Amino acid sequence: MAASGFEGFEKRLELHFSGDDPVIGMGGLRQVDFDSIEEVLHAVQCTVVSAAGNQYFDSYVLSESSLFVYPTKIIIKTCGTTQLLKSIRPFIHYACEIGLIITECRYTRGNYIFPKAQPYPHTNFKEEIIYLQDQLPNHLCYRKASVMPSKFTSHSWHVFSASCDKFYSVPISNDLYTVEICMTDLDRVLARKFFKHPDTTGKQMTEITGIGDINSNALICDFAFDPCGYSMNGIDGDRYSTIHVTPEDGFSYASFECVGSIYDDRDDIVKVLKKVVQVFRPGTMSVSITCTSSSEIWSRIVKAVEPLGMKRRSCTVDEFPAAGTVVFQSFTSTRK
Repeated sequence: MAASGFEGFEKRLELHFSGDDPVIGMGGLRQVDFDSIEEVLHAVQCTVVSAAGNQYFDSYVLSESSLFVYPTKIIIKTCGTTQLLKSIRPFIHYACEIGLIITECRYTRGNYIFPKAQPYPHTNFKEEIIYLQDQLPNHLCYRKASVMPSKFTSHSWHVFSASCDKFYSVPISNDLYTVEICMTDLDRVLARKFFKHPDTTGKQMTEITGIGDINSNALICDFAFDPCGYSMNGIDGDRYSTIHVTPEDGFSYASFECVGSIYDDRDDIVKVLKKVVQVFRPGTMSVSITCTSSSEIWSRIVKAVEPLGMKRRSCTVDEFPAAGTVVFQSFTSTRK
């Protein structure tokens, strides 16, 4: 718990691995036992509160956000005063034990609401990058760190990417993109729905807030926190989505993340984003799109949210090794 309130903005880490086909065919990283996963999370300072999975990946709702484990990929995002970067070496160690080698690392985060409450190595971006550089093996030699600005000091996007100079046997699909949305100053009436009553369940919060309608095809693993707050992971085939909410007035925050393909119906992401904005009606919102192939996905974001009273205030573009193009946009509500 931060000194002035709970830190909603998450830190996000994505690690890619490669290895022999038989290892991957047997589940790859999904072979890492739960006790080992708990050990990593202990170092980060969070725990598993709910879990689900399918034939493609395992999903864990954490006491502070989410973890997704694929055969050759790990995605972990944590909020509060967790020490996310302390998970890197343990994950690399467990991957090595089953015959996998790391081939790519991505780290992203927004602006902390309570930066002075963050512990080392998250005290500032410079310290995070120094720590990251030290944790990663030398073969991830193509590295870049950047802060992508917006017109608001409260919303900027911190990105670090590292990749190797060798070809490994696991192809990285270049048709996929990742959408990361950070929302602050949530509508007060809507935010009250994320306060827990004695008998409130995560499922009930999912239903009454409209979150269940964002992707009706997804299996939702949800959790309602006491006295307030909400997390959910969505599982839809080989794709995940996740939402985390800190509803307290004065530092209200919500995040939404999902994966899409450039080959999806053009209206799919538009429909999803419209529903997300309608669930939270934020005063300020930033949207980051990461895509390894050239795409106009970012322009659909504007078309989706501007009719709902969200005006775009800035747009920044940068390129990163292996991660590809990152487009960072900020929006504010025109509501009175």
